[in-house]
Amino acid sequence: MSHVPEQRDQSDPSLRLLWRHRTGAREEPKAKRGPKQKVSVDEIVDAAIDLADAEGLAAVTMRAIAQRFGLGAMTLYSYVPNRDALLVLMADQVTGRTELPDLPEDPRKRLELVANLQHDELRAHPWLLEVQDVRPWLGPNMSDRYEWQLRAVDGLGLTDLEMDQTVAVLVGFAGNIARSELMKRRAEQVTGMTESQWWAANYETLNEVMEGSDYPLAARVGTAAGEAYQAATDPARELDYGLARIIDGVLAHVGR
Repeated sequence: MSHVPEQRDQSDPSLRLLWRHRTGAREEPKAKRGPKQKVSVDEIVDAAIDLADAEGLAAVTMRAIAQRFGLGAMTLYSYVPNRDALLVLMADQVTGRTELPDLPEDPRKRLELVANLQHDELRAHPWLLEVQDVRPWLGPNMSDRYEWQLRAVDGLGLTDLEMDQTVAVLVGFAGNIARSELMKRRAEQVTGMTESQWWAANYETLNEVMEGSDYPLAARVGTAAGEAYQAATDPARELDYGLARIIDGVLAHVGR
């Protein structure tokens, strides 16, 4: 008789936790012995979100969260199977905190709203930009968000695939701007200087090292941009300008 290899269960353990409030799945582990445990999964995830907001994603460890509740690290694993699952729960739960506003009639304003809501959320919770190698979009709050985003592009004349791609472009662009802003803030924290202060302090050195180089366009455009931004970049202007051009392209594509 041939041996049939046993199939290993590859199901994601975080899925049932993500949907625990909508499927009726238990929210708390049931202790086999001893008194009933009083900490809920929601409380654990909220504590992790608060820690990430205050100290960054690196500070979120299973041990750190367990200590907040006076639990042993191994006890926390009876609530959440691992840190990746905790990150998934955090991403979905923090997404659910953002109220989804009514969509305006104007198609342009609808598309702007999709991008701006994403941008504002990432600015408020920049650690979301660092949540990688997990699948938080499979949760209920992420699913609600995606449905809302699709309603924003529904009726424009796009195919279903184009609707998905349009949402992806808007959300991705907003994320890139939020990431640029985060890097700018971190540079200021590390150097202790704003961009304008850094340029002022290094202006003479830059002139010296670049003397004799021929960059007529860079000099002209860079001077104009620097005067307008009072910095090397202006992510807020990039958001407004880039978003306007993306929407121009989408509306031109559908013949509006």
